[in-house]
This record gives sequence, C-alpha cells and structure tokens, in this order.
Amino acid sequence: MKTKDIKFLKIRVLRGPNIWTYRPVIEAIVDIGELEECPSNTLPGFVDRLKAYLPSLIEHRCSYEERGGFLRRLEEGTWPAHILEHVTLELQNLAGLPGGFGKARETSERGVYKVVVRAWQEDVTHAALLEARELIMSAIEDRPFAIEASIEKLADMVDSLCLGPSTASIVDAAADHKIPYIRLLETGNLVQLGYGSAMRRIWTAETDRTSAIAEGISRDKDLTKTLLQSCGVPVPEGREVASPEDAWEAAQDIGFPVCVKPIDGNHGRGVFIDLKDRHEIEMAFKVAIDEGSGVLVERSIPGTEHRLLIIGGKLVAANRGDVVKVIGNGQATVRQLVAEQINSDPRRGPSESHPLSNIHMDSAARIELSRQKLTPDSTPEEGREVLIQRNANHEFDVTDEVHPDTAAVASLAARIVGLDIAGVDLVVEDISQPLAGQGGAIVEVNAGPGLLMHLKPGVGKPRPVGKAIVDHLFPDTSMSRIPVIGITGSLGKTSVARLLAHLLQLSGKNVGLACSDGLFLGRRALESKDSANWSSAHRMLMARSVEAAVFENGAASILGEGLAYDRCQVGVVTNICHAEGLEVFDVRDLDTVFKTLRTQVDVVLSGGASVLNAADTRVAAMAELSDGEVLFYAIDPELPLLVEHRAKKGRSVFVRDGWVVLADGSKEQPLIQLNALPMTAAGTPEYITENLLAGVATAWALELTSEMIRVGVATYVPCEKDKGISV
Repeated sequence: MKTKDIKFLKIRVLRGPNIWTYRPVIEAIVDIGELEECPSNTLPGFVDRLKAYLPSLIEHRCSYEERGGFLRRLEEGTWPAHILEHVTLELQNLAGLPGGFGKARETSERGVYKVVVRAWQEDVTHAALLEARELIMSAIEDRPFAIEASIEKLADMVDSLCLGPSTASIVDAAADHKIPYIRLLETGNLVQLGYGSAMRRIWTAETDRTSAIAEGISRDKDLTKTLLQSCGVPVPEGREVASPEDAWEAAQDIGFPVCVKPIDGNHGRGVFIDLKDRHEIEMAFKVAIDEGSGVLVERSIPGTEHRLLIIGGKLVAANRGDVVKVIGNGQATVRQLVAEQINSDPRRGPSESHPLSNIHMDSAARIELSRQKLTPDSTPEEGREVLIQRNANHEFDVTDEVHPDTAAVASLAARIVGLDIAGVDLVVEDISQPLAGQGGAIVEVNAGPGLLMHLKPGVGKPRPVGKAIVDHLFPDTSMSRIPVIGITGSLGKTSVARLLAHLLQLSGKNVGLACSDGLFLGRRALESKDSANWSSAHRMLMARSVEAAVFENGAASILGEGLAYDRCQVGVVTNICHAEGLEVFDVRDLDTVFKTLRTQVDVVLSGGASVLNAADTRVAAMAELSDGEVLFYAIDPELPLLVEHRAKKGRSVFVRDGWVVLADGSKEQPLIQLNALPMTAAGTPEYITENLLAGVATAWALELTSEMIRVGVATYVPCEKDKGISV
C-alpha cells in the first residue's frame, strides 16, 4: 500500500565511472508513494520549513543555472526525489565536503525514482542520504529536526573517514594531472597513485622512496646532528644526557642559553629553548624524557625557528614560527586570556583541517610562565605582555625570502639523512641571509612533514606542495599508467579478453586478466569463478607486478558497480543485441543498453583508442564519443562505414579473400589466413571471426607489431567456451 513517505528500495555504490558520471556515486532507488501526487508547492509550509533548516540551499543553481534556482523549483513545484538529491548534496557540503554531481530520474514504475549523488566517501554519503530523507520528512510532517546535530554527526564522519588535508592535497594534485589513485585504507592516508607496475605509494608526506633507514635516522636527533656535522652542515653544539643533573652539567659545558629536547620526539613536543638556570633545565629534562627515549641538551641558537619543506632536493615552501603572547587586562587569568585572545582564532583547532593548533597549559607553557613568575591562574595586570610559547605554529609563509645558500644547505641536510621529502627546521635571525654569517643552524630534519602549514599559512600565500610531490613522483604523468583495456558488449567479451591477454603475454608483458572465466595473473589462475567485476579488476590494478590489464565489463557490472579504472588505453565494444537480465536496473531496451555500454568509450584516453564493431550500427555510433582514435572492425570489407572510415585515413581490420587484413587508410596488409588459425577453423560461426578481429584490432591499437599479432593468433588455442556460445 502506497503512503506519503520516502522509502529506499535499493542503494548501490558505483565506485568508478558509470552511466551517470566519471566519479563514484551512490544510486538510491526510492519510492515516494503517494507523494507522487504532492509536489513541493502543494505541501503547506513545507518550502518555508526546508529553507529554514537549510538556508544555504539558495546557492543551488539547479536547472535555471542561477543562484536560487533550486528554491525557484521548490516554489514552482518539484518532487521529493529531486529534493532528496539536493538536500543530500547540501548536507555533505555543510559537513565539509564539496557538493558535487547529483541527478534524480524517474523509472518505469510510477512513484519510483533513481536518486544519484556524488560519493566523496561512500559511508558519509550513505549517512547523508539517510539524514536528508529524515530532514525532508520532518519538513513535510511539520515536526522538529535537529539540523545542527545532523551536520555535526556528518562532520565527525568526514574527519574520521576522509583523507586528511595533507594527503588530500597530493591526491587532488594527482587528479588535476589525470593520474589515477586508489585509497588503500578505509580510514587512513595510505594511497596508491598510478596503476600496476607504474604505481607509487604515499602515506601523507612520505612516499615509497622514503626509506625506513632515513626515517629512523631522522627520529634520532643526535645521530642526525652527527651526520650533518660530518658533512659541514651547521648544527648546534650539544650532547645526549642521562639525568637532570647530567643535563645541568652539559648546559654548563655548552654555555647558556641552552635547548632541552627529546632525542627522538616529534611535532615539537617536549622542546624547551632559551633555558638559563638549573631549575628550568632539570624541569625541562623531566618533561622531555617522557616524550622520547632520551634527552639532548644543545646550545640555544639565537633567532626564530623556520620550517623549510624540501621535495626531491628542492625548496618548495618555507614558514616562520612566532612567539605566542597574551596581553593582561587586570581581570582575566592567563588561562582565560589564552582562551579569549588565542584559541578563539577560527584558524586554531584540534583537527587536521586547522592550520594552527590550540594552545594548552602544558608543561612547556607552565615552565615559560614560571620564568615570568606567573601560573596559569595568575591575573596579569592591565597591559602586561605575557609570553606563553616560544616558536609556536609556523604561521608565516616566507618561501620567497629564503636565501639560495640557506635553501641549498637545507637540501643538503635532507640528502644526508636520505629523505626525498623532508621538513628541515632551522633557527636563524634573518632567513634572507646565509646561515653562516649570523650563527644560524639546522636543529632537526623530519620525515613525513606536515603540509597544512604550507597549504593554509596564517599569513602569506598558500604553496602548491601537493603538486610538488606529484611532480617529484611522476616527472611525466604518463609514467603513472599501464595499458588498461576494457571490453564490453552483449556477446563476445570473454573470448576477446582471453585472446588479447594471450597476445599481450606473448609480447613480454605480465598481464592481469579479469573475465567471466576467472582471474588470471600471467598464465596463473588466481580464481576460477566469474571475475568480470569491479573488485577483481581493482585487485589487478593494485598488483605491482601487473604490466598490462585486460578487463571484461558487462552491462550489469557497469550498472551495478561502475568501472574499476578511471580511464583506459583501449575500450572495446563488441555488439549490442539484447537487454536480458538488466531489468533489475530498469534497463529494458537497446537504447538504454547503448547508454550503459558507451561508458567504456567515454573513458578512453585521448592518446588511446576505441575499437568498435562497424557491423553493429549502435556500436558504430559510439565513434563520435571517443576522445581517442577509432579503429573499426568487421568481416565485410565493403561495409559502407568501413569504406568511409578508410577514406578518412582511419584504421580498420576486416576479412578479404579468407585473409585477416590490417588496413591503414587505403593501405592494406594481409596478416594471416583464417583457415590457418585454431580459433577460426573451417565452418566457424561469424561471431567467432568477429571476436578474432576485435582482438587483432585491439592489439594493433596497442602498437603490437604485425609479426607479433600473427604469431599470437596462430598460437592461441581457445578454451571450450570460446568454441561454443559467444560470451
């Protein structure tokens, strides 16, 4: 029985290019029941209540392509499925994700719709979809909805499940360069850039070029200093100490002021500078020892701490730290002043998205206050300046001010430690002058440096550090890809896939094959079940040994999962001849099958090729959709489309006088006789010959030589399935 409700009948996650868009989406099948008779302008008070919940919907342009376009649609009357799309996108946006793509379309069943929204992170989008439904029903039924709590819930999910800002900057830069990426952990920052043997891996600002030895050296500050000093890099004098008393003795030997810090700490925790008396030094030791496995006492370098980001031996960004102070008013305590004057800054916060950290009344702050004869609960007199923290957040971008000699010294320090990406901390009074002339020194070399300070400096312009890392890993963006071949169609996909895998293996490549017959790596079968699906193809793209990948993609897989890859070198479409088995996706005619299978052609790279069956008019019509070259194949060489294509100097493969022929414009090259091949013995059905031609055309598109193709098809022995019904 139909009711005035929004019910989810099915929710699908399309994790790759799909019938809707190139990006991952969630497709929800929703039944709006009797609400089909109730457009938004017929529901008393609904539009006003929805606008009150989400005033930011005014930014949705909708079909009018103007600000307020969606609100105009609400006033004129639109249906709950369309509203669900927009509310879901807006909730994602308010939770910290871009809004993105959205669609709402009717199905063949009255009152049932497909609602499609961009899935930046599928768990978040799924939750946003459910929250959106609840919000809309609350507005329809005039009952309360806790919008702030809903957004906070989604924002918490974004913080915990989505990539951190440092990793996201690298992934975004990769996407801008059309470099594919795969997130390897659901809740972490381990990401694969590129496919198969062309892959590189990053973990925030560490890469697969960052050796464990180099990272270990960087964590041992005493060892780092020894190595740097041996190569002439200026470092502060100092040594490791074993006790508070030893720290005091070391300080006396070095000379005041001194710095006390953990030998293997990070993020500046437990670091105390400009210490001058025994009590301060011994207190600092007790805090520092809790932050690491040992303690260093070093000469305190005059000046301000700077962080220089070195990527691939080059200075990419530099920030300067600063002291944190409050001004007394004679009424508030130091603790209250910190909350009011410092932590109230919207740039400060606990999450990775905040460029500045909150200031806490920790041991370091308490020691700093004690030096001024204050405590966190003291009330400074009006106008008194109180120092809370020295060398706090690196807030000021100074990239353009760094002296070339100083940049060179920082780069040398990174190379000595062995880091391809390093955060080099140095203390200097004037960053625009060389270190040597002013007694500056490098105090730390850090692996996995934070990037947020450079992406969102408190003062100064952001630096494209994500792009710099991508350029470091892939000087040529084509280095990120292996040949990926996608094969779709109603029939013949498996036969073409297996033949092509054989040809590529013969050419010397280690081939990953995911098809209906199973999952194969080289000539080894990993699985014998149907593997023509997203997860199997995804596995092959994550295998470092795979040098070329061949994937069978049926219409059901495209409709239910999306493609496993963003783009491909060659896309093959064999034919469009039935819609059987696709009713569950509300696909019931060949025109909709065409819209589904064209996805394979839509993702062909501009430097790649689409291999299309010229004898199938629907398939042939996809030629105009291809960003790359088009190769046609057909048995009949006099097919008008082939003749026209050849006249335009296009490539094609056909049969003439019993020979398979490669034609480049008007030039023909006989390849091999059909009756000489195991695949096409006498009396072979036409569809098997078409499968052969598709495989040959694809191999040719991949620049395999005619000799290699000839040997490959002559030595290919089809499996029993290839000899029977085309699949």
